[in-house]
Amino acid sequence: MAASQKRASNKDRSEHFGAMQEVIESLFPVDGDHDAALAAAMAQAGLGPKVRRLDVIVAAESADLPDELMEIFSLLPPGEYTRQRLCDQLNSAIAGHAWGQVYGTVE
Repeated sequence: MAASQKRASNKDRSEHFGAMQEVIESLFPVDGDHDAALAAAMAQAGLGPKVRRLDVIVAAESADLPDELMEIFSLLPPGEYTRQRLCDQLNSAIAGHAWGQVYGTVE
């Protein structure tokens, strides 16, 4: 690496900041404020739509994410996920890598 090139730190936002949230939104679309409140309440209770790990991986691959973010998705254990459980799993991996400020967290 040339001396003039600066390596990004884990404090700088990536150009892919928020990309993981977009993947979540594509898997769990919500229309309108009323539906959003209902979906949030159902997710909190562990109810509502579920997606499989494979669905999550395919959605992430179709979003053409960088390798670092694909690594986060690949850490998901097999199974089915409600939106809340998926977000908890991803946020845990993001925090473990200290990438929250770089790529953002998911809700």
